[in-house]
Amino acid sequence: MPPAPLFLLYDTMARKVEPFAPADGTTVRLYTCGPTVYNFAHIGNFRTFLFEDLLRRAFRLHGWRVEQAMNLTDVEDKIIAKAAKEGITIGDVTAPMVTQFFKDLDYLKIQRAEHYPRATEYIPQMIELVQRLEQRGLAYRADDGSVYFAIRRFPSYGRLSRLDTREIMPNARVSTDDYSKENAQDFALWKAAKPEDEQTGAAWDSPWGRGRPGWHLECSAMAMSILGQTLDLHCGGIDLIFPHHEDEIAQSEGATGVTFSRHWCHGEFLLMEGAKMAKRVGNVVTVADLQAEGVPAAAVRHLIYNTHYRQVLNLTDEGLEASKAAVLHLAELGERLDSPMPGSGTPAMAAAVSMLEQHVRDALFEDLNSPRALAAVFNFVRAANADLDRNGGEASSISHARQGLRFIEDTLGIVPPKRLMGVYPARPGIVDGESPVDTEFRRWVESRLAERATARAARDFAKSDAIRDELAQKGVQIKDSGVGTTWKKVA
Repeated sequence: MPPAPLFLLYDTMARKVEPFAPADGTTVRLYTCGPTVYNFAHIGNFRTFLFEDLLRRAFRLHGWRVEQAMNLTDVEDKIIAKAAKEGITIGDVTAPMVTQFFKDLDYLKIQRAEHYPRATEYIPQMIELVQRLEQRGLAYRADDGSVYFAIRRFPSYGRLSRLDTREIMPNARVSTDDYSKENAQDFALWKAAKPEDEQTGAAWDSPWGRGRPGWHLECSAMAMSILGQTLDLHCGGIDLIFPHHEDEIAQSEGATGVTFSRHWCHGEFLLMEGAKMAKRVGNVVTVADLQAEGVPAAAVRHLIYNTHYRQVLNLTDEGLEASKAAVLHLAELGERLDSPMPGSGTPAMAAAVSMLEQHVRDALFEDLNSPRALAAVFNFVRAANADLDRNGGEASSISHARQGLRFIEDTLGIVPPKRLMGVYPARPGIVDGESPVDTEFRRWVESRLAERATARAARDFAKSDAIRDELAQKGVQIKDSGVGTTWKKVA
């Protein structure tokens, strides 16, 4: 039996692409930083989550199991500020955000992690971690009862970010409070409770008095509690390298004396028309926004994967339209394979599927080269359609083609649902944007659109045009686009 191919992955710590494999050769222990659930996650956040989803799928394609933990940060400064402003608890703030987050995951076809720990569920483990750091002389208590990590006592601080401690300036992500510290660079492990913490349910008893965990502490405690002291891989967005992941390394390795993560991997930013997406500047697009616009999840995934995870992705309307059009070809192939045809292709289809699977594996196992994997997908689509056009006689050919589509969906998740050649009615049954259309008429329109879709699949464009004219005579305006066909009644 030939040896398994190498899985190459960029390591942020080493600053180069290196062979990756789980320590036990079987299960990848993967920790991925999840959302801070004070507001809806935007598509920039989900670029990172989609990169991690593809990585998870690629690991499983390689034959490894995956044990993944993704945290939900449900106690943090922004959450507390929002709860205090609205006069509610932090749980009231985070509950609807967590619900929406999981809806967004499902819509985007992101495979569920094995664990979704919430910070508020791991307070005892966090307190224990701080105590271990105190015992090792790496943490100290300030006058107000807060506890800080002394980075000057941890000589290797800065390895991941390649920052000299002399270059580090305190900022909002290093220290978000004006507590007294030995060194302005030190970060908070445990924050003494303020009135708003008590008011919003964000304070717990501890050996240092009432307080709450620092943001960085949360991930270390959850990761090690679930996956062990040494992870195989820790992932996140590139903006988390410093200070968040740097601080995770310091407090985790400072407490245990062993390597926290064997490998680090980070995804680049998603920009909105050239600017970093951020709530404070108002250029945020949420997953719910895309869903409301009728954008299929497959198109979003195609858009994300068309750029390598270590390259900046610029989200534009043109790029999204191109991705809609691209995945429609997969929907059309799926409809074609489910429609009666005079012939069934040729044995060449089996070769096309074999080439597809090999090329996608080769691409993903080489630092998750998703653009190259997509190129292999659409080479297969062209080959499959050409084979079907030849109307050969091998019944097994259709089965092979369907196998190819299943492989594409299992690996990349970019095959849209087969809805009559990709008919995604956007706001169906709207008269002049206002009045609802009766159910019977809507059903008639959708039945005619279904027949038109079948005609288009069979390349019977005369019939397709005739149905369009028939609908127009009834005052129905239709529009074909990258996501399919939409309609409204205008007269």
